[in-house]
Amino acid sequence: MRKIHVIGIGAGDPDQLTLQAVKALRGTDVFFVLDKGEVKSDLVQLRRDMLQAHIPEGGYRVVEARDPERDRRAGGAAYSPAVGDWRSARAGIYERLIAEELGEEQTGAFLVWGDPALYDSTIAILDEVLGRGAVAFDYDVIPGVSSVSALVARHRTGLNRVARPVQITTGRRLAEGFPEGVDDVVVMLDAHQAFRNYADQDMHIYWGAYIGTPDEILASGPIAEAAPRIERLRAEARERKGWIMDTYLLRRNPENS
Repeated sequence: MRKIHVIGIGAGDPDQLTLQAVKALRGTDVFFVLDKGEVKSDLVQLRRDMLQAHIPEGGYRVVEARDPERDRRAGGAAYSPAVGDWRSARAGIYERLIAEELGEEQTGAFLVWGDPALYDSTIAILDEVLGRGAVAFDYDVIPGVSSVSALVARHRTGLNRVARPVQITTGRRLAEGFPEGVDDVVVMLDAHQAFRNYADQDMHIYWGAYIGTPDEILASGPIAEAAPRIERLRAEARERKGWIMDTYLLRRNPENS
């Protein structure tokens, strides 16, 4: 039976791959990569650089396919159906790649940014492919260093405080209000910079973009002071590269650490 590895490759630094991930890379025949277009072509190159760094002898194939576009205009009640449609479109691509590009006794792999269990759809998409019944395979999941872990490490701080919870959420959710019962909130997928809503509160922000890559940008400080600087850095980076991936930790009442 075909075998698939879902490999967490960290936030961009080839040195962040675990020994388990490297072992899986070296046992893979075909790597599947979804191309997000010319603007994000450096994401594909980063994956190729990782393979070259850890499998310099080659002996594998890289198969690229174009990632389907998601309707990013959808909001409110239409958001979840839009994501569902995009996942199903991806499932069709995955199904074709596995059926046509992977031999019955071969091993394929999807290289997932960060950790496959955190705000990533690969596992759910593979389950959808299996549910369709057109192609059979077994798969395993290899954890990776998430952008969350890399962020707090680069800022030399902890994710949580003693005996207190931490919550991971999205910018869309943060825009609806700060979560109740928690003072430490990690925010991902924030295209609209929801942290600006809290510039008048006693909070500290730890922000990072392109974490783990040569383009990494970091900023931190009281949110009232840091927010304008982050907005400027973010705008400049997006203009320069055409895209941005950033993550941040908001810490309320920082003096009570």
